[in-house]
Amino acid sequence: MRILITGAGGLLGLNLALQARSDHHVIGVDRCRLAGVPFDQVCVDLLDPGAADRLLEAQRPDWLIHCAALANLEACEADPDLAHRLNADLPGEFSAACARRGVKMAHISTDAVFDGTKGGFYSEEDDPNPMSVYAATKLQSEANVLAANPQAVVARVNFFGWSPSGRRSLSEFFFNNLRAGQACNGFKDVWFCPLFVGDLVETLFGMLEVGLTGLYHVVGSEPLTKYDFGARIARQFGFDEGLIRPVSVEQGGLTARRSHNLRLSVHKLSTALGRDIPTVSTGIGKFYTQFQQGYPQKIQSYPQ
Repeated sequence: MRILITGAGGLLGLNLALQARSDHHVIGVDRCRLAGVPFDQVCVDLLDPGAADRLLEAQRPDWLIHCAALANLEACEADPDLAHRLNADLPGEFSAACARRGVKMAHISTDAVFDGTKGGFYSEEDDPNPMSVYAATKLQSEANVLAANPQAVVARVNFFGWSPSGRRSLSEFFFNNLRAGQACNGFKDVWFCPLFVGDLVETLFGMLEVGLTGLYHVVGSEPLTKYDFGARIARQFGFDEGLIRPVSVEQGGLTARRSHNLRLSVHKLSTALGRDIPTVSTGIGKFYTQFQQGYPQKIQSYPQ
């Protein structure tokens, strides 16, 4: 299977490419920021007009997994036009290009499309209400992708793992600070359902293999606060969890507004796949195992 992965220099894209290469022919799309990767790499500026069509025509993949995005919430607030171009317009262009060629597409969206005012779990049928530029552009991307290609699958995600920069995920934020003995904030009033990136990769491939279409919540099956997540990281690595200050998200000094409740139901996904979705507890264990095996050093060696 030929798999084209955009955003191959990011946390999800690079983990996807590394995990998939043993069973598939992987082509990673990036801006020439990687060196020595064990998969094919194509250097493309996705902002160039017609880039999506040219890329698919040249590479002719069976599957496209579109991870490329401006994912930094503060950067999206600072440059909403760029955020809209990358996060909303480009996915629609890729979706249309896939539809014309019969390429199966998985598009990565976000749990942040909800405002967090609901008391329980959000399902795919609940109305989104994005609170930031990032969330608004990702919500628009969902509409653009499915309008252009109803056979595409859209995954709303929240994940953690080791990244090429070593600073991209919440798990790395807690790891870096706690290992250095530095105090850090943990939001006690923000609930979410993080999924270990390796489990996300396996789940995405399962979705493509059985031919799922439409919108799915692809997050962990276990909700917890961001403070509790940090405390679990501390306990797994033997760090001092007392260094984590339990604070409100409003005390975090962030520009982009965050939702307090991002508990998403995975019932639809679990039913469609016929299996349980992994928990954050098992994911943190895998995150720790990768650390023991030297995986962070490996993934951080690829950026030029």
